[in-house]
Amino acid sequence: MPGWSAVGSKLTASSALPVRSFLLPQPPEWLGLQAPRHLRPASFCIFSEAGFCAMLGLQAGATAPGLACHLHLLGSSSSSTPASQVAGITGIPFRARDQNFCFTFIVLLFVLFYVFIFLPFQRLGIEKTDPTTLTDEEINRFARLDIDPETITWQRVLDTNDRFLRKITIGQAPTEKGHTRTAQFDISVASEIMAVLALTTSLEDMRERLGKMVVASSKKGEPVSAEDLGVSGALTVLMKDAIKPNLMQTLEGTPVFVHAGPFANIAHGNSSILADRIALKLVGPEGFVVTEAGFGADIGMEKFFNIKCRYSGLRPHVVVLVATVRALKMHGGGPTVTAGLPLPKAYIEENLELVEKGFSNLKKQIENARMFGIPVVVAVNAFKTDTEAELDLISRLSREHGAFDAVKCTHWAEGGKGALALAQAVQRAAQAPSSFQLLYDLKVVEDKIRIIAQKIYGADDIELLPEAQHKAEVYTKQGFGNLPICMAKTHLSLSHNPEQKGVPTGFILPIRDIRASVGAGFLYPLVGTMSTMPGLPTRPCFYDIDLDPETEQVNGLF
Repeated sequence: MPGWSAVGSKLTASSALPVRSFLLPQPPEWLGLQAPRHLRPASFCIFSEAGFCAMLGLQAGATAPGLACHLHLLGSSSSSTPASQVAGITGIPFRARDQNFCFTFIVLLFVLFYVFIFLPFQRLGIEKTDPTTLTDEEINRFARLDIDPETITWQRVLDTNDRFLRKITIGQAPTEKGHTRTAQFDISVASEIMAVLALTTSLEDMRERLGKMVVASSKKGEPVSAEDLGVSGALTVLMKDAIKPNLMQTLEGTPVFVHAGPFANIAHGNSSILADRIALKLVGPEGFVVTEAGFGADIGMEKFFNIKCRYSGLRPHVVVLVATVRALKMHGGGPTVTAGLPLPKAYIEENLELVEKGFSNLKKQIENARMFGIPVVVAVNAFKTDTEAELDLISRLSREHGAFDAVKCTHWAEGGKGALALAQAVQRAAQAPSSFQLLYDLKVVEDKIRIIAQKIYGADDIELLPEAQHKAEVYTKQGFGNLPICMAKTHLSLSHNPEQKGVPTGFILPIRDIRASVGAGFLYPLVGTMSTMPGLPTRPCFYDIDLDPETEQVNGLF
């Protein structure tokens, strides 16, 4: 019998720089890493691997004081990036147009070998098993995928931020024979292959999911998959080692799985199903597992429940929401934080009014968590400049608005014992009655998006722009309309506008496009101006990173 489990999330992030140092709570997983050991049950923590893009850009590695898992020690991104390039299909229309279909057919027979051609034949509705009996029309159907270049959705990826790759033109060399088209790069941690890695349950399941990934449509409107391209086997080979969770430990010796790293504001933002399952098995029936849900509860936690729990069958016993005095002050209208300048006094001096105004965001996130029928514990992550009155105010308001408990934590300064009271509260909450439920059923695409927008974000309604409306119709026709929804939106606000803090009201959520990650198993609407390739800030984190040539010590990571 598996043990107890908790999912850690937090309130809505800040756009202030640097986010980890000033305003945001420490990543929620750190609250569960070491405190349970002081209660003596077996414990495990799971969180996502940091990508280069975050570590070198704005957010840093997001592992609080832990730096050892940075710089691609673990390899999820370094495996998913080349795998995504292998699935690129630019050359398929090139060869299809310029080669004789009989020649292509013969080449494919040698490449696929006799035993492998039966599956493609059956998919095309060809009942024959002897290739020599095929008609010219059947050979043509087998040899040519008849891809419509205008429908290619598979993008190249890169694990560094580069805004100039958001829209590019490819195929301009004279050797490409006029196969010029507009394309783009996405960030590796938002790639479908990274999402497949996080959502897979076995090597066999990963092979199947990689094969299901849709890369384009044919001129008849039929989906073309990675299996159709014949690359799913190669993709599985590239990812075969990445599927294994990486075992690390905290300074106090608590075991940690660091596995997979899909972005939460673009992809589903959760560590792997495999890591959760293995950890729950290892801790036994009395043990405890804490798993991370990236960014705010409106994004990472919502996707944890509606996507990860839907596919894994896992049911957490408690939600831990992390909050800080500084973050609540920001949501209450506190002054802007500017990189390189001292923190405004409002964040380091007592201001109960700002805290109470900003509590609206935490209140909304408590409501969001309780929609899923799970008890909520608020972890108030204390800074040394916070006053007892401010910390007590957050705890009292949290309990008054539905939290099972709210506990002050000093784990940053004191290690596991600083979160002992939190661990005790989480244990009590996990044993309380709960009735887990998903937010929506898998029916109409537009209805699923509307439910998330209205119930989780607080929107009045949604607006499907023409491209999004067209895609919803296409995916429904192709049989993908029953997939869960993974919203790609800013993590800096409950709305689509990153400048709107607290709990925005009276807004219509604009959906400009919808894309499909069929292998991973979700549709992802693009909200507002959300980009799938982040840009670098004015002062990226990489300015602080350097190497000591004598000791080979890497300095400047945080």
